Amino acid sequence: MKSKMLRLVLLVFGIVGCVICEDTPDIPAFLEKGNCARVGTFQKFDLRRYSGRWYQTDVIEIPYQPYTKCINSFYDYSEPMYGFNVRTAGLSPEGEHLKLEGKIYPTEKFPASHMLIDFPTVMGYPYEIIDTDYDSYSCVYSCVDWNAYKTEFAFVFSRTPENNGLATAKCKSIFAKHGIDFSKFVKVPHTEDCVYRA
Repeated sequence: MKSKMLRLVLLVFGIVGCVICEDTPDIPAFLEKGNCARVGTFQKFDLRRYSGRWYQTDVIEIPYQPYTKCINSFYDYSEPMYGFNVRTAGLSPEGEHLKLEGKIYPTEKFPASHMLIDFPTVMGYPYEIIDTDYDSYSCVYSCVDWNAYKTEFAFVFSRTPENNGLATAKCKSIFAKHGIDFSKFVKVPHTEDCVYRA
């Protein structure tokens, strides 16, 4: 797992480096000047308690997510893997139900709450749980920086599919405390037409 993570991180750095080195104004929107926030991680993280369904309520927009509303994930804890098999689904802007499957798991180098996103069509971004109570909210940071540039994503997860609820209020405060601009987040709509089939 360690060598796989290293390869994925080097791939991300390579892409970022190529974009920065090119003398072009076409820098991807998700790449910006600055460095990742040093957020630390949630101590004594219990993977088993984190399992189950989570709903994304607010996110810094992510180009690899093909859906924009009703986004939900099911974290199926695997003891042998010491991590999660994850199914994430939602509706595209055209209303099509789409799903991605992959894994999220700790690595040897970091605490258990600092995991790796390992999906077939997604680069290996970190998944850092800054804070969670397991039962209502989880504040997750996912950022890679290289020199003076970063790709920064973040998520507000809730155990219930609601906007402007406890999870949003709690994570807004947590992200602000760590210097992460909550004005960059967009709401993930959860409406009556949502069907949660992740």
